[in-house]
Amino acid sequence: MFHSFFPKPKFYFASGVVWSLVCVLAWYFFVDGLGARLGFTVPDGTPEPYDLSYFAFPPNVWFYGYFALCLLAFGATWTVIAKDHLWKWWSIWGSLLIIAVTYFSVQISVVINNFRRPFGDLLQNALSQKPGITTWDFYELQIVFAQIAFLSMGVSILTDFFTSHYIFRWRTAMNNYYMSKWEQLRHIEGASQRVQEDTMRFSATLEGLGISLINSVMTLVVFLPILYGLSSYVSELPIIGELPHALMWLAIIWPVFGTILLALVGIKLPGLHFRNQRVEAAYRKELVYGEDHAERAQPIAVRELFGNVRKNYFRMYWHYLYFNMFRYFYIQADAIFLLLMLVPTIVAGKITYGIYQQIATAFGQVSNSFQYLVNSWTTIIELLSIHKRLKAFEAAIDGEPLPEIDQRYLAREDSDGEMAANKPT
Repeated sequence: MFHSFFPKPKFYFASGVVWSLVCVLAWYFFVDGLGARLGFTVPDGTPEPYDLSYFAFPPNVWFYGYFALCLLAFGATWTVIAKDHLWKWWSIWGSLLIIAVTYFSVQISVVINNFRRPFGDLLQNALSQKPGITTWDFYELQIVFAQIAFLSMGVSILTDFFTSHYIFRWRTAMNNYYMSKWEQLRHIEGASQRVQEDTMRFSATLEGLGISLINSVMTLVVFLPILYGLSSYVSELPIIGELPHALMWLAIIWPVFGTILLALVGIKLPGLHFRNQRVEAAYRKELVYGEDHAERAQPIAVRELFGNVRKNYFRMYWHYLYFNMFRYFYIQADAIFLLLMLVPTIVAGKITYGIYQQIATAFGQVSNSFQYLVNSWTTIIELLSIHKRLKAFEAAIDGEPLPEIDQRYLAREDSDGEMAANKPT
């Protein structure tokens, strides 16, 4: 699944994590200060722009250059290491391009978040009939927002286009690898399905999950410092009372609680999905045999195989019943959690409507990033079940023992083949 597309995948991904940590630490302990000494700074108290000039803001320009240098250094190093790897340009440079573009998309979200304060304050002042507000003030802000929105649309469209090609290259690499080992694999249950359907589902599922994961990590990196700064407006929480950097702690603790909760209540679901693919494949295979052999797909055998399908689906329905109960409870509680925590601040009049909009957006971005597992849990379950099937598939290539359910299938096939050979024609 991975080494067909990525060079030395365990080392590749591990080095990526280590390099990311090194780059982050270097930024906070040295590079950021170096940029200030070189003149990439603005006077204290200067607000970040809320229009496209944000991308030319001196501190941001310095960071973009550093970020690009880190990506180029990692890519160049791995291009040398993997000089003979067939897919190095897609797996290395394609991955880095996706990371860079995803980060740029998060930066656009920061601009939108900055935009919310002047627009919210202008709206509040207009509704309270403060003097000096004209219709052009609103139109001017709407023009700014349109510029940001069209830029966001263009980036999203091009990113989706490139990512689709990237994922299909990954599927092609898996397909080519499995087909080169076909003689070792064709006796495995559902071999054709695993090569055609499971690789397709694996790549399609990763397209959504992978981009969401990268976006969540980038959002945390960008928005946690913003939320840290906005916490200065919120010093008191219900029941808890005063808490330094309250918003940041709430944005971390609340989604982590939801993630742990749903991981515990949904712990059986990946195995059930895996089992479901097996019983469906066994039933389908018997029906396919029945198309060519009159002695196959007999009522007793079909009834037993479909009974296994029915039993597994009913077990899944039961486990999803209590899983969804906890999941939807958490989702509904999440919808009012921030507002509930901000009640003392709102009543005390410590924030304007524009600041509230900024807090709500930043908190939502950070909270949703931490809730990656919560929001993607059902898709992750499906991916884990596909991974199990392909992992068992690759066991035959590596000469490892097959899972028990595959061994039972091969034993049944051998038995059926022996009976067919001994049957008079």
